[in-house]
Amino acid sequence: MIRRFLILSLLLAAWVRAQDVVAIAGAIVVDGTGAPPARATVLIRGDRIAAVGADVVIPPEARVIRAEGQTLLPGLFDIHTHLLASPVTGVAADWGKILKAYLYAGVTTVVDVSTYGEQLEPMRRLIAAGLPAPKLLLAVRFSTPGGHGAEGGRGDFHTQEIQTAPEARAAVRRVLPYKPDLLKVFTDGWRYGTGPDMTSMDLETLSAFVDEGHKNGLRSVSHTVTLDKAKLAARAGVDAVIHGIGDAPVDDELVQLFRTRKTAYATTLAVYESHVFPNGAPRLLAEVLGPDRAGKVPRALSQSAARQKRWQNLTYSVKALRQAGLPVACGTDAGMTSTFHGYATHREIELLAASGLSPLEALAAATGNSARAIGVEADRGTIAAGRAADLLLVQGAPHENLADLARISRVFVNGREIGRDALRRSIHSAEPTPMTARAVAPLLDDFERPDGRSRIDTLWLNNTDSGHDHARMSYQRTLRKPGDHALTILAQMGEKERSFGSMVLPLACGGVEPVDLTAYRAIEFEARGDGDYALVLARRPSHKAVSLEFKAGPQWRKIRLPLAERYTGLLALHFRLEREAGRKVWLELDNLRLLR
Repeated sequence: MIRRFLILSLLLAAWVRAQDVVAIAGAIVVDGTGAPPARATVLIRGDRIAAVGADVVIPPEARVIRAEGQTLLPGLFDIHTHLLASPVTGVAADWGKILKAYLYAGVTTVVDVSTYGEQLEPMRRLIAAGLPAPKLLLAVRFSTPGGHGAEGGRGDFHTQEIQTAPEARAAVRRVLPYKPDLLKVFTDGWRYGTGPDMTSMDLETLSAFVDEGHKNGLRSVSHTVTLDKAKLAARAGVDAVIHGIGDAPVDDELVQLFRTRKTAYATTLAVYESHVFPNGAPRLLAEVLGPDRAGKVPRALSQSAARQKRWQNLTYSVKALRQAGLPVACGTDAGMTSTFHGYATHREIELLAASGLSPLEALAAATGNSARAIGVEADRGTIAAGRAADLLLVQGAPHENLADLARISRVFVNGREIGRDALRRSIHSAEPTPMTARAVAPLLDDFERPDGRSRIDTLWLNNTDSGHDHARMSYQRTLRKPGDHALTILAQMGEKERSFGSMVLPLACGGVEPVDLTAYRAIEFEARGDGDYALVLARRPSHKAVSLEFKAGPQWRKIRLPLAERYTGLLALHFRLEREAGRKVWLELDNLRLLR
C-alpha cells in the first residue's frame, strides 16, 4: 500500500509539473509573423502557449511574470550551423558549451549541418538525459565526387558522394535508419574566386535526391552560392537555399522560381561580413565565449574588390526578395572562423536589417520565417495558442531598436525557464563540459561481422588530410583464410607534403561520447604492411592526441602497444598511413583488442 501511494504521489507530482501555469503579463508581443506588435498577456500551460491576448484571464494558480517595459518574442532560430566546429582558430570546440551559448543567446531552435548518421542517436540521447540544449534538427550531408563538403578530409561516411539519379535515391534510402531531421546537399562548387571551383550537381541528380527525400518525409536544404545554381536548386524542388548568392545580383527569374517552388532563402551574411568590431567585442559575444577564447577575436577579413562585390550581391538579394514580397530566413554558418555560436544569430538579424529589412521583418526572419523554412511552423516559431512555449523576453523594444535584442532577461524552452546565470558560468568554466566516460569491451574488432561494424558496434571510418588534393583511400573486409577475415586498407597520398590516410575506429557510436580505458594497459592487434605506421589515440578536445608508432612487414605479426597512462576521455583510434607525396601504401589489420 505504501509503495502504491508513493507511485501515485510521484505520478501526481509529474502531472502537476507538466501542467505548470505561467502568465507573462504587460509585455509588448512580437509574435514572429511580422504583424504589428501589441501589448498582451501570454499564458503558458505546461510546454504550450495556452492563450494570447489583451484580455486573457490569469488563473489563480499561475506564476505571474510582470513584463512592463519588455518585449516578448518567439525563441530565435538559426537554420545553418556547424555545432562541432570552433569559430576560434586554434581552440577546440566544446559541444556542450556551444549548445549552452545558443540557449544563453535566446536561440531555441538550431539546425546542425555538420553531423553524420552515426552521431545522431548519441547526440539526441545526451540531450534527452539532461544536457542543456536548444531544440536541434540534425542533417546528414551529400555532395558530388570532388564537390564542396567532401574536401574536409572526413571521408565518404561524413559527406556521401552522389553523381547520378539512382545513386541519389539509394543514398537517401541508406541514411533513413538514422532518422535524420533534414538532408543537406552541396549543389554548388563555386569557391568565390579564391581557388579552383569544385564540381556541382546536375538537375537530374538533384531532382531525384529531393524527390526521394520528400517521399520519406525529409526536407532538403542546400549549399548553393551562385545565381545559376540557385535557379537549378529551385527547379529541383530544394526546400531551402541556406547560403547567400554572391556571384551575381538576384534577378526576376530567380524570384519567380523561389515564389512558385516555395523555396526558402537564408543569406548567412554573418559568415561573409568583415568581422571587424571597431568598438570592441559586443557584450553578448564576450558572454558566449569561454576564457580560452578571450583575446583571440575578432579578426578582420581582407576587403578585396571581389569580396566587396560579393557583399553587394549578398545584401542586394535581401532587398530584392523583400521588394518581391518573399520571406528571408535566418542562418549564419556559425562555427566557421569568426562566426560565433549564439552571437552570430543576433548579428545576422542586425545585418538583415542593415540590408533592407525593417527591424520587425528581421525578427520575423529569425522566428516565423525560419520555422516555415524547415517545416516546424505548426509547432513553434510564432506566439500563438497551441505553439510550443519557446520564448525570449528582452528589455526594451527590439522591433524599434535591434540593439535591445541582446538585453535578454528570460529564455523559455517548452515553457520552462532556462537559468542563464548557470549557463554563463558553465560556458566560462576552464573545465570541459562534464560527460560520463563509457566502458568498452576488450575485443574491439576481429572483422567477422558481415555488416562492416566493429565488435563494439561502431562503424569504421576513413579520414584524410583536407583540400582538393587529399589522399585517396579504399578499404575492405577481406579473407585471410576460410572463416577468418581482416581489414585491408589501401591509400594513395596526395601530391603535397604531409598527406595521410587513416582508418578510424570510434570507441562509442559516432565518436561523440568519451570512453574509459583506465582498466587497460595495452592495445594489441595483428598487422601486415610495408613500413612505419602510427596508432593515434584521439581524445576529448581538452586533451592532446597521443601517437603510438609501430612497424609492419609482409608477414602477419602480433603488435602490442603499451598504454603509458590510464586513459579516460578517449574518442577513437586512428590507424594512420603516411608516406611521401603521391606514394601508395597499404596495411592489413586483424584481432584488435585491449589488454588488462
